[in-house]
Amino acid sequence: MKTPYELFIALKYLRAKRRQKFISAITIISIFGVMVGVMALIIVLSVMSGFEKEVRNRILGLNAHIFIFNFKGPLFNYEKIMTKVEKEKEVLGVAPFVYGQVMINTSYSVSGAILRGIDPERIGKVSNLPHILKAGNLSILKEGKFLNGEKLPCLIMGQELAKKLGVWVGDIVILISPFTRITPMGQLPKIKRFYIGGIFVSGLYEYDASLIFTSLKDAQQFLGLGNAVTGLEVKIKEIFKAREVADFLEKRLGFPLWTKNWIDMNKSLFSALKLEKLAMFIILTLIIGVAALNISSSLIMMVMEKTKEIAILKAMGATEGNIKKIFIYQGLLIGLIGTFLGVFTGISLCLFLKRYPLIHLPEDIYYISTLPITVQPNEVLIIAIGAIILSFLSTIYPARQAARLDPVEAIRYE
Repeated sequence: MKTPYELFIALKYLRAKRRQKFISAITIISIFGVMVGVMALIIVLSVMSGFEKEVRNRILGLNAHIFIFNFKGPLFNYEKIMTKVEKEKEVLGVAPFVYGQVMINTSYSVSGAILRGIDPERIGKVSNLPHILKAGNLSILKEGKFLNGEKLPCLIMGQELAKKLGVWVGDIVILISPFTRITPMGQLPKIKRFYIGGIFVSGLYEYDASLIFTSLKDAQQFLGLGNAVTGLEVKIKEIFKAREVADFLEKRLGFPLWTKNWIDMNKSLFSALKLEKLAMFIILTLIIGVAALNISSSLIMMVMEKTKEIAILKAMGATEGNIKKIFIYQGLLIGLIGTFLGVFTGISLCLFLKRYPLIHLPEDIYYISTLPITVQPNEVLIIAIGAIILSFLSTIYPARQAARLDPVEAIRYE
């Protein structure tokens, strides 16, 4: 297959001669501008995608996809509901839970915390808690701990909360319930000692600094729920179908049961992340736009420099379409080279940062400790196509001006 002569001439024009070094410098700057714009877009969008994915995974690591509650308060006879939910084909696991706010007191400090009662045998079906334990084990929640002839209930707390309180596995803490009990001295808060049987690290500061887990039975007794639970947590196969599955379960179970799903519960967070991602995409696309304007200016200068050559080509029989193609090919070559270099450097830097997490983040602000990177092939493709389209659009005006050149006027004084 023969190379079109328009492409051959375009390649020839890209090579600088002595008197065209300034034009060549503008061409190099245009290539560099496209490269930087494409590279910046790939890196920033990969970081935003990685951050969104990492936060989502860590939120769902300790939380199920769907929660089932009772409009009238605690949920009784939850075993029957669990059996009914487990039969649905989209459901992977169901587990009961108890939820309440407590104060936790030690010899060194005091802090508020979220107490969650769980079934140690079922929690692995809906949560990653068994896999994120840094110390201790889940079985101790069910077994309890005998100290000095007394059996103490056990709990597992987040590492950041343990640091704040100055405790670790083997220590004893005091939990204070906001629900009071009636005594001869009047109404007093319920107080109970717990043995720390484990420490977990979820990677999310908010959870590691506030969550404590205990057995379902101990939480029911401490919060005065009897045999009832706060609700059921459900894990499903497709996490992005949580809303549809939740609506289906709510209709299937009927009133007074209702459902919440992780998408709606974290809607504001992920909506903000998507808005930031869109804003960054628009802002960084302007870099490619500036590079496209540089391509246009370099082609305009090239047309002025090559007036004589264009006139000769027209005199030899080249049509306006042929002249347009020469400068369109030239601009597209600049855009393609810049886009290829930008994609290559962008992906390379992303892979490097993913392999070597050199950038660290404050966990209490950004939820995670290191900069997450997730390269999305579809995003890279959109960026590359967009850069090439902008490069093409920047060639239209210079190519049209070159095609309109009158050969007689161009060579009259030569």
